[in-house]
Amino acid sequence: MRDLKAESSEPQERSNMDPVRGTEDTEYIRNLPILRAIDKGDLETAKNLLDKNPGALIANLTSDEDKALHVAVLAGNVDIVEELVNRLSRIDLQVKNKKDSTALNYAAMGGIKAIAEHLIRKNRNLITIPNGNGQIPVVVASLYSHKDMVWYLYENTPKEELSPEKGPNGAMLLTTCVMGDLFDIALDLLQHHRRLAVTHDTDGDTAPAVLAQKPSAFPSGTPLRFWQHWIYSLICLPSPHQSLCNTNIRDIESQSLHTGSTIWRNMIAEGLPKLGETFWRHLKNFVPAIKYLYDLKLTHAQAQKLLCCICEVIFTNPESEFEKMGVYKAVFNAVKHGIVEFIEEIIRQYPDIIWSADEHKRGIFLFATACRQEKIFSLIYHLGAKKSPLAAGWDDGLNTILHQAALKAPSSQLDRVSGAALQMQRELLWFNEVERIVHPKYKEMTNKDGKTARALFTDEHKELKKEGEEWMKKTAESSTVVAALIATIMFAAAFTLPGGLDDKTGDPRYLDRNSFMVFIISDAMSLLASSVSLLMFLRVLTSLYREEDFLISLPTKLIVGLSTLFFSIAAMMITFGINLIIMLSQRVLWVSFPIILLGSLPVTIFAMLQFPLFIEILRSTYGPGIFDKPKKWRFMSWKMKRN
Repeated sequence: MRDLKAESSEPQERSNMDPVRGTEDTEYIRNLPILRAIDKGDLETAKNLLDKNPGALIANLTSDEDKALHVAVLAGNVDIVEELVNRLSRIDLQVKNKKDSTALNYAAMGGIKAIAEHLIRKNRNLITIPNGNGQIPVVVASLYSHKDMVWYLYENTPKEELSPEKGPNGAMLLTTCVMGDLFDIALDLLQHHRRLAVTHDTDGDTAPAVLAQKPSAFPSGTPLRFWQHWIYSLICLPSPHQSLCNTNIRDIESQSLHTGSTIWRNMIAEGLPKLGETFWRHLKNFVPAIKYLYDLKLTHAQAQKLLCCICEVIFTNPESEFEKMGVYKAVFNAVKHGIVEFIEEIIRQYPDIIWSADEHKRGIFLFATACRQEKIFSLIYHLGAKKSPLAAGWDDGLNTILHQAALKAPSSQLDRVSGAALQMQRELLWFNEVERIVHPKYKEMTNKDGKTARALFTDEHKELKKEGEEWMKKTAESSTVVAALIATIMFAAAFTLPGGLDDKTGDPRYLDRNSFMVFIISDAMSLLASSVSLLMFLRVLTSLYREEDFLISLPTKLIVGLSTLFFSIAAMMITFGINLIIMLSQRVLWVSFPIILLGSLPVTIFAMLQFPLFIEILRSTYGPGIFDKPKKWRFMSWKMKRN
């Protein structure tokens, strides 16, 4: 977009350089004050100048042949736009500039709804006039994700203008709404033209292909903290029982449930859910964190409904049309981005999709293994008898599913884990898990390069193994210094007792006090814990660092070392605090509280720095695992799922 102020600062120079104006330089200079007034938003000056020079109303004010109305819309001056609209005729509002754009096209870009209202009130035909790219205003607004503007233009646009038969505008609006998280508009559009679900837009994309690249539109692609996940699960949204493609979805919040045949039954069935919906709908207006989670869950619900609607349209077509509609491309995009909801819905409506393959002849689960998408891979546990043949395939390079697990994970997946050692552990978890589900003969099968899966794993992870070894050693070395220092201090503290020894008996002076016993016990515990921590870290330093050591052995030693080191620091601070309390409590009675407060500070800092790493190691080593392996009683019945 051009800088009008810069253009107007040197009119004579610009007029000489501008080939568009030619002999119109004099008119351009005469209209320059009007251009400046409109651009600055000076309504009174603009009105006075237009009264003196009415011809400037439809004259070209810029080299792009922008009229006064174009300039006012670009500047976002609502009052000046209203004044110009009142002065112009209906036909003049349809005038385009050099870029084949009307003023409404520019208003759609800016997103100021009031400007669009003034223009459409005077001439509704502007709604259907496209720009130079063939895009009508509602499509232009959707490209810039102006939700209020899109809804306003969409409600005023004749729905037949968005049909597939009329051109690509309908498909373009659908895909841009999906990209811009305007799922409610996309759903409403599909109610009018269901065929748009599989129609290509001007970029060659379809709605399922675009949706398959938006993991943030689904819960699986939206990481939440514990407290956020808890609140998210409690939020109530309306969940209508009608067909997802046959209900009016202007706003999910305004939908109601219709499950009973009488008012009384409706009150019983809907009373509590309605109360919960009302509570959350009002609470979000006062708590920003709740509003974020409420809007997030609403977006996820709308995206899920859109997916269901798209699938209903897709699977009314024969399988021979799937490639043309981009179904397989969408499926493998969803696998790549780990959108498990997308794959589950596709399988639910068309179970045979699990046998599809990409251009390298990789099935869904081979591709999920190569992309390290554990949530997609975990679906294989629910397939029952289908599990074995799905895990038995290979790609065009004779790489089995075990070979896919042996390849190094994409960097986008490895970076989700902190530390090369834990990354190596995760890779081993993948390989061992896949190894459990394949037939034993696959362990010895070779690919085109003559490598077994185990040999391929070793070759692919040489550098990562080396980095993991260095990471482990650096962590152990730094922790060893701290543990040795604490052990030294605590050993010395055991022979430097508070108050000293009694000159007559040789016993500690405060032996009969409870606080003295706490001092001795905490000192001993700190010394023992630091000694154990020191031994564990020394064992880490002297390990052989074989591949399998990264799975359980090395992480366990690190867990024990870090936990005992933390305990020894806490016990050391208790020893320090008790010592000061014993020595000063006789003279300064209030000394206990500040000593305890200050003594807890180092422990807190250490916990804040090391606790996240400790928890991550503990979870990855002894946690539930990265795969969702159901118990026997939780296996899916695909017949029930299909119904």
